[in-house]
Amino acid sequence: MSSSSIKKPKVSEYTVTTVITSEPTTNSRMATTTVSSTSVPTSSQPRATFRDLCALFCCPPLPSSIVAKLAFMPPEPSYRILTSDTGRTSLELLENRTGSEWPHGQEELKSINVFFAKTSRRNKIACMFIKPIMPTRFTILFSHGNAVDIGQMCSFYVLLAYRLGCSVFAYDYSGYGQSTGRPSEKNLYADIAAALKALENRCQIPPERVILYGQSIGTVPSVDLASKNPRVAALILHSPLLSGMRVAFQGIQRTWCCDAFPSIEKIPRVSCPTLVIHGTEDDVVDFSHGVTIYEQCPTSVEPLWVAGAGHNDVEMHAAYLERLRAFIEGEVCSNSSSAAITSSTQISSREDKSEEEELQNNNKNSRSASR
Repeated sequence: MSSSSIKKPKVSEYTVTTVITSEPTTNSRMATTTVSSTSVPTSSQPRATFRDLCALFCCPPLPSSIVAKLAFMPPEPSYRILTSDTGRTSLELLENRTGSEWPHGQEELKSINVFFAKTSRRNKIACMFIKPIMPTRFTILFSHGNAVDIGQMCSFYVLLAYRLGCSVFAYDYSGYGQSTGRPSEKNLYADIAAALKALENRCQIPPERVILYGQSIGTVPSVDLASKNPRVAALILHSPLLSGMRVAFQGIQRTWCCDAFPSIEKIPRVSCPTLVIHGTEDDVVDFSHGVTIYEQCPTSVEPLWVAGAGHNDVEMHAAYLERLRAFIEGEVCSNSSSAAITSSTQISSREDKSEEEELQNNNKNSRSASR
């Protein structure tokens, strides 16, 4: 079934699978819960006044500089990319900065391919490619949160790759880890574009086999790319935000000219299957952001609302991997197969038309020669 044919229920009527307990566990009980529009948490923050907005965004610093200070918090690099005399690159994790010991074997660590990719804004971004031993159909292009780098996320990427049977391609934003430049909204968009280009040119993986995965601030470049490139296979939005100002002020109802990260304006242009994941007790990006993104995306599928989960612990619940696996093996594969059939039909039709035109031209030439 094509993603465009998905009939999406309203918030007041859909039924979703959630984790009953708020305690993260790998054996959480599962249940079906009806989420109504009245159950969406609302913040107690006061509505923003025009004076508040001007004070924060308009005078005297530029909005972009404010956004960089509020949204980007790059940690001390947790890894190094080493280059041998032969030009071969390898990953070195700095144990005192990754936050935990490497939980996998050395073979997994050695199998991680690391390299740099150039962006259109002249930065070099650090890239990481993890490919399981078994053959994989899809590759997840992962855009991480605002306070980590790919070294800290590395063990999670390996887990994700083997649990989901997908390759994982991750990268650091400009100014993060070993990437050059400074973090900014424009660089976010250039960074993910460079990552997709590296996947296609260096790893020989076409966009049709790429699943964009954005977490928190990473949903911003993921939505932007999905809205511009209809060829990508799917989109996963983990704790997405509507826009920068809507995070700062819960009362904002429109997108201002100085607003940053306006995903709410781009999500209606996404045409691939889209899975939205959000914790109901998220105190960083309110749960209502995820609900609105789900509602406004024309190709969103059944979402995952994790009851009791916050901003940084959704993946600790059993429902997380279960829903991801079901999404990839179900909606994504189904849509990919439908797209392949459509493409094959179009190619066949063009070939038939070309053969018909060639036959007509030959007939014309034959008649001309007989005269």
